[in-house]
Amino acid sequence: MNLAFLLPAGLAALAAVLLPLLIHLARRSEQRPTVFAALQWLRQKPKPRHRIRFDEWVLLVLRVLLVVLLALLLARPVLFGAASDAPFVAVAPGVAAVEAQRIAVGPGARWHWLAPGFPALTAQPATSEASITSLLRELDASLPAGVALTVVVPQVLDGVDAQIPKLSRRVDWRVVDANAAAPAPNTPRTAAAPTLSVRHAPERADAVVYLRAAMRARQAPGVVDIAQATQPLASGTRNLAWLVPGPVPVDVLAWARGGGTLLLDAQATIADPPRMAPLWRDAEGTTLVEGAAFGRGRVLRLTKPLAPANMPVLLDGAFPRQLRALFAPVAPPPSRVFAALHAPTTGAVASPPVPRDLQSWLLGLIVLVFAVERWLATGPRRGAAA
Repeated sequence: MNLAFLLPAGLAALAAVLLPLLIHLARRSEQRPTVFAALQWLRQKPKPRHRIRFDEWVLLVLRVLLVVLLALLLARPVLFGAASDAPFVAVAPGVAAVEAQRIAVGPGARWHWLAPGFPALTAQPATSEASITSLLRELDASLPAGVALTVVVPQVLDGVDAQIPKLSRRVDWRVVDANAAAPAPNTPRTAAAPTLSVRHAPERADAVVYLRAAMRARQAPGVVDIAQATQPLASGTRNLAWLVPGPVPVDVLAWARGGGTLLLDAQATIADPPRMAPLWRDAEGTTLVEGAAFGRGRVLRLTKPLAPANMPVLLDGAFPRQLRALFAPVAPPPSRVFAALHAPTTGAVASPPVPRDLQSWLLGLIVLVFAVERWLATGPRRGAAA
């Protein structure tokens, strides 16, 4: 174990140890000579040399120690290498403690739950929605580099990230039978066909035909709500094609910022448009639709009018699929996997060792020394001696 100081400049306060010494010298008991007449004829002896003398050594030592402890407190001492090197066993919730302890590990191993705070295995783990993957990374960063880590998990893990965790150490990954029929891991579901609302100007009536035909294609047909621009949106609308030239109304933009996906006409304008990126290109590489995040939603914009003369892709058989892809919600990654396929890999950079902070211990010792010093300085014994 190594002792270090986070603020070494605080040790300069050690110079204050001179204060108790000076106070004891200034307040030491004085000796006043008394003259007797019968002694005045005696031959005068040489006066003894003046010597520095300290009274009440115990009280002086306590006061010097108190100053030293305060200086150390200012220097923020920490202790490196105080963490235990015993093997660490983390048991994921879903595994019975009795079943986990049947696994053979090294002598003196520490058993804990793989849960927030890593409570001891003897305690009941608290239910939590914390990610197993995040807990593994946190545990790997908190343990010293040489500590062996064993993780006991059930056959199926819930609450994992999309990526297999990468740690700084090799993990002994133990998969045990939870003695229960485990549900099958999640698989990405095929997203349902999106619904689309269309609000158009009278001069864009011909363009609506292509949107209606694309959304009602045989492959996963979607629902289309088509009306004039003056018609309000139905409750729960998530996707809107705004085929109206000119400035977009404020209420439509507010709807998009709230989480909707808005497809704008090529001639529609926004006062402060976001910086957009290409989302759909034709075979020649020309951008047909561009988009960007817009608050909690998205805003898309056609770069050309919806007419075969400007966009020949409207007559292509792939147009319905491309259009639905613009509005299709992103399927969430699976959060339940087979544990055998989610064993951590190595290669992550090891975190620096976490030192043990000694501030709380110093504070307790300072309070104790101060209490003893006050008791000696003001107690009955001192009054009697005076």
